[in-house]
Amino acid sequence: MTFFDTLETRNPDEREAALMARLSEYVAHTKGKSAYFARSLAEVDAATVTTRAALAKLPVVRKHELLALQKALPPFGGLSATPLGRLARVFSSPGPIYDPEGRGVDWWRFARALNAAGVSGGDLIHNTFSYHFTPAGFMVDGAAQRLGCCVFPAGVGQTEMQVQAIAELRPSCYVGTPSFLKIILEKADELNADVSSLKRALVSGEAFFPAQKQLFAERGIAVFQAYASADLGMIAYESAAREGLILEEELILEILRPGTGDPVPPGEVGEVVITTFNPDYPLIRFATGDLSAVLDGVSPCGRTNTRIKGWMGRADQTTKVKGMFVHPEQIAAVVKRHGEVGKARLVVTNTDGNDVMTMVCEVAVSGHALADEVAASLRDVTKLRGEVEFVAPGSLANDGKVIEDARKYD
Repeated sequence: MTFFDTLETRNPDEREAALMARLSEYVAHTKGKSAYFARSLAEVDAATVTTRAALAKLPVVRKHELLALQKALPPFGGLSATPLGRLARVFSSPGPIYDPEGRGVDWWRFARALNAAGVSGGDLIHNTFSYHFTPAGFMVDGAAQRLGCCVFPAGVGQTEMQVQAIAELRPSCYVGTPSFLKIILEKADELNADVSSLKRALVSGEAFFPAQKQLFAERGIAVFQAYASADLGMIAYESAAREGLILEEELILEILRPGTGDPVPPGEVGEVVITTFNPDYPLIRFATGDLSAVLDGVSPCGRTNTRIKGWMGRADQTTKVKGMFVHPEQIAAVVKRHGEVGKARLVVTNTDGNDVMTMVCEVAVSGHALADEVAASLRDVTKLRGEVEFVAPGSLANDGKVIEDARKYD
């Protein structure tokens, strides 16, 4: 087994100390270079941000806010710390949301994931991520340069040409979505083309289903997953141990209760929130909108960083009730008003065709007075009437849901 560097096998306490030691200087850099954080962290003394507890007091930046921020202050909403002309590239994701790329090899930190997938110097990578508008193609390209690999920039579409290139160039590794790999293999069968040179793959960008995993294994392709975004680059990756996704070394991970800035207990499902140490695009407590949970212990592969279960759904569970939007942040605000309430979930049904909201709350001791108080808070915060139901602590499922839309329309 070949590790990317010695950072991957550090003692977890050593890693944590190193990350915390960098925090205050990074917060100071961010406040000094980013117009957005200069405002949002104006009252924060950077020298005091040296622990996770201190980090947890800072405001959360939510991905769904980026579009409005960028429209108000183009192109990056004031989040970037490097002037536009000194960046390497600018990308556009659906929205559009603009994402910067700074200068330097492997700026997106993708090489570690390729290495864990068994890719090494001298390999030819068939890269089917797009080089058009979005950054995914360049994420892989920069990582390949760092590893000493050659890249065929295939991009998306043109399946017959993809098959022809694989059959003639004989790449050992595919990178792209799992669904497109399946399409390529099926097209190769149809054309009677030999694409057996593909032995490894790194897939991302969509769910990876068990049937796909079985198909690729039967074709002799070892496929590994990666979790990345256009805002953050590489977040976590799979190793040969096949036990969760391992966090990238240059990140601080928090799992928060959706709609809040509050960390959940270990193992509980919540929203993935990341703090980077990226000097060009310094995102502090960036809420991805994705749900996951931390796995206990370390990977059997020898890498010692935190592991997450992978993508477990979306944290933004905003729903419309009686013509009005209800947000997870509002449910969190209701819970904060009542110390007796632990976890809570708003369940929306449409009995007899009418929308009904029920606030299900975990409480140790219930009573009519508390139910009336919670109902009043729910009405005050959401401007909608709802019922209240109490359940015992631990009754609600560990799935990260704050709002459950249980309405039936058939």
